[in-house]
Amino acid sequence: MNKKENSQKAHHVYSDISLHVHTRDEHNISRKQISDNALKVLYRLNGAGYDAYLVGGGVRDLLLGEQPKDFDIATNATPEQIKKLFRNCRLIGRRFRLAHIMFGRDIIEVATFRGHHQEQEKNVSQQSKEGMLLRDNVYGSIDEDAERRDFTINAMYYNIGDYSIHDYAGGVEDLNDRLIRLIGDPDVRYREDPVRMLRAIRFAAKLDFDIEEDTAAPIEDLAPLLRDIPSARLYEEALKLLQSGYGLETYHLMREYNLFQQLFPLIAPHFTEDYSSQTEQVLDLVLDATDERIEEGKRVNPAFMFAAMLWYPMMESAKELMSRGLSEYDAMMEASNIILDEQVKSTAIPRRHTATIREIWQLQLRLPRRSGKRAYRLMELNKFRAGFDFLEMRGEIEGGEVALLAKWWGTFQSAGRNMRQAMVNDIGGSSSRSGSRRRRTPKAKNAKSAE
Repeated sequence: MNKKENSQKAHHVYSDISLHVHTRDEHNISRKQISDNALKVLYRLNGAGYDAYLVGGGVRDLLLGEQPKDFDIATNATPEQIKKLFRNCRLIGRRFRLAHIMFGRDIIEVATFRGHHQEQEKNVSQQSKEGMLLRDNVYGSIDEDAERRDFTINAMYYNIGDYSIHDYAGGVEDLNDRLIRLIGDPDVRYREDPVRMLRAIRFAAKLDFDIEEDTAAPIEDLAPLLRDIPSARLYEEALKLLQSGYGLETYHLMREYNLFQQLFPLIAPHFTEDYSSQTEQVLDLVLDATDERIEEGKRVNPAFMFAAMLWYPMMESAKELMSRGLSEYDAMMEASNIILDEQVKSTAIPRRHTATIREIWQLQLRLPRRSGKRAYRLMELNKFRAGFDFLEMRGEIEGGEVALLAKWWGTFQSAGRNMRQAMVNDIGGSSSRSGSRRRRTPKAKNAKSAE
């Protein structure tokens, strides 16, 4: 395919691009809403003769009246030129080079305008045979950069030169209509980067927007393309999806579009039409609790979420191993290894988290053993609180002895010293009596065999 044909192909894919400039008096963004560090970067780039724009989610959120989490900048300066302007600059990335301007813990990300990989003769871009972009160090104009962005509401540029907004794909209109619309041919864009399907869901849940019909149509069929994405990248995406304060709604949308099943294939067999399985119940509980903690400004631990999500698939595996003769403890240990080894192939949960997941699971076996000093020792464990919180969650789902055990531990933690000792003595008395009966049995057997 020659350069002219490539250009025609690019025009077909991005045919919905058309620039509309909104002057300062036509929008609500004020420099007072932009971080001082982002303004420093914008002004220095502009002062050095480069184009400098606030771009993407920052512009989108400001137009929505929200405070952006990040302020990203796009420019026609190359990463090397940016680095010469800022002593506090670090260049990162292999797939696409980015400049990080460091202001203590605050990082302003600056990207050079991206161009079309089809139109570049330099060997700086690479695609897989399925159409997925593998390397993308292709620089271009602001028009090309806008065409390469994923959604219309992310293709708006705030120009520090005259404070106007350059809207390349009708993003302002879609923002007003509360629509998530992909730029270009959805089939082609999803094949270029299947993670765009996850981003469509994430923005829809976060912003409470609808996904535009053509943008939504191919997702269910193309969802399996996510299996070709590196598991480390999918782990990061899973955290953005499920631990950003909209996890429960995001999960339900992902499941509707066959996306959750790709990231968590071990959980998918537990899905039912009426959402009644124990796995589905614990998903609702843990994601709702996570959303609530984030809303309250509390810390969330990915390990707890994954421990809850994978518990019932793990227990199903453990029961199968027990049917082959393994003890409960050995079966759980082996099943833990099997489930986690399989899950990290899809989402690469870091080892520090898989270790915590195992501790939370093991505590489910240890928490019923409360006699003597065991209860006090268990409470001193670093992961006791996580183990107890999960026990409470299980009790809400399973009821019966699990619910009673969770209630016992809840009372024990808040009780005074004398009441705690009485509770332990009561458990200890029962265990001692049953234990003495168990100890007499072997002696009787030995005596009988000696005769």
